[in-house]
Order: sequence, then C-alpha cells, then structure tokens
Amino acid sequence: MSLYDYDKGILGQGFTCLCGVDEAGRGPLAGPVFAAAVILPRDREIEGLNDSKKLTEKKREALYGQITELALAWSVASATETEIDELNILQASLLAMRRAVEGLGKRPDCLLVDGNQDPGAPLVHTITVVKGDATSAAIAAASILAKVSRDRCLAGLDALYPDYRFAKHKGYPTKLHYELLEVHGPSPVHRVSFLKKWQASRHE
Repeated sequence: MSLYDYDKGILGQGFTCLCGVDEAGRGPLAGPVFAAAVILPRDREIEGLNDSKKLTEKKREALYGQITELALAWSVASATETEIDELNILQASLLAMRRAVEGLGKRPDCLLVDGNQDPGAPLVHTITVVKGDATSAAIAAASILAKVSRDRCLAGLDALYPDYRFAKHKGYPTKLHYELLEVHGPSPVHRVSFLKKWQASRHE
C-alpha cells in the first residue's frame, strides 16, 4: 500500500478534508520543537514523498517547495525552548501541533497525527498513526515541512551563536555538541531541562 493509498482509505470513511500533522525536534538539546499541518490535494500526487528521516537534506528542500506550492493549505508552528522546559517536551510538541492546525487557512474534518498522542485540536476528528510519516502521504508531507523549518531555524541560531555549530548537529546530542557545551556552557537557546543529566555528570 502506498502512502497515498492509506490516505484514500481514510477519505473513503466519509471525510472530505484530510490534514497530516507531524513534529520535528523532540530529541535535541537546543532550539524550539516544530510542527506542521498539511492538507494535500486529492487529485495530484507528489512524487518521492516519504518520511523526512529517510530523505537527504537536498531532497527534503526540493519536496518542501513542491508541498508548499501544491498543498491546499499548510502551516508551520513551534514551541520555544522555554515552553519545553516549562511544559515538558511531549506537551510542548502537542502545543506546537495545535498551533500548526490553528494556523491553517482551511478547516479539515480529519487530522492524521504521527505517533500515539492526540494533540487535542478542538472540533476536529483525530486519528493517531504510529510511524505515520512512513504510512500516510499527508503526515509525510507534514514531517518534511516541520524538519526543513526546524533545520532552517537552527541555521539561523548558528549565525547567532557560532560557537555551538548548530548548523552541523542541529542541536542533537552528538559528541561534538557535548564537547562544545563543555567549553562554552549552555547558550540562551539550550533546553535547561535536557541538560540536567549532563550537568549532574560534570559534578560527580
């Protein structure tokens, strides 16, 4: 079954406007978590659409342009590192998803959400899909918009805080990232709650 076949099966249950929702950036030590909501056209398929993690950066960028051009509606939103520290990463991710849905210029009657958590968008039927970005075309499209948007954000943070090399590791907990944290300490865009174990290990 193709990603589009899955979406057609959902539409065959009586829905008329399907919206895929996904997030990017739950694991990094720094920067916001992003989410995207995408309503794809029913009469046209985007070739090469897939889970953003299975695509090269160049391919994601190319698909980002196609998705934003062809989508009936799309929206990207985020939750800040401060909101992540205050709410926890799961709740901040769900908040970013709700913001993305609320930012759509068109109202869907069904949300397909990656994972097993309902973000709680009001007055719309929601179906959670585990590994949805590899199952549904609409979720795959949302995963690409969220991932590209977050990567672009981290490139911007790299310009603001060049000591941390955010453009290289995108904020993820790599060896290089930890080495730079050891030298420079946390930046204003690091997630304090994500650094507690690292900070504790330094004082042992």
